[in-house]
Amino acid sequence: MSVELRDMQWPDLAALDVLEKDLFGPWAWSQETWWQELAGRPRRRYVVATDGEDIVGYAGLDHGGDVSDVMTIAVAASHQGTGLGRSLMEWLLQQAEGSEAVLLEVRADNAPAIALYEKFGFEQIQVRRRYYQPGDVDALILRKLVA
Repeated sequence: MSVELRDMQWPDLAALDVLEKDLFGPWAWSQETWWQELAGRPRRRYVVATDGEDIVGYAGLDHGGDVSDVMTIAVAASHQGTGLGRSLMEWLLQQAEGSEAVLLEVRADNAPAIALYEKFGFEQIQVRRRYYQPGDVDALILRKLVA
């Protein structure tokens, strides 16, 4: 695997739309949302992971001061279990430098993601009951103190 991380660029949005829908189905961000996220730079910071010409992962952070928020982190099914999620999380935490805490939201039924976040020292601070519809899946709010 020769995956490289680089800044997300406008031409990436078409491929991101396909990957996002593949990974998140009805909860996928729209292309309009991606456009708004990239327009939020420099406060919003996004990276893609590429394997050759293919985008196989991405991550984004809102770095708004004392608290940074993980906006998204995702790895294509073909690259899950390879350490790419860990690399993306390391990038996110580097981008959050200067913050006192990093927050993120995760589906309560996403055990692999929760395990990754716990390895990085994130702790659950809140539950949003039945946040994800349909299915009535809770959202867990996790925090990592970094200051």
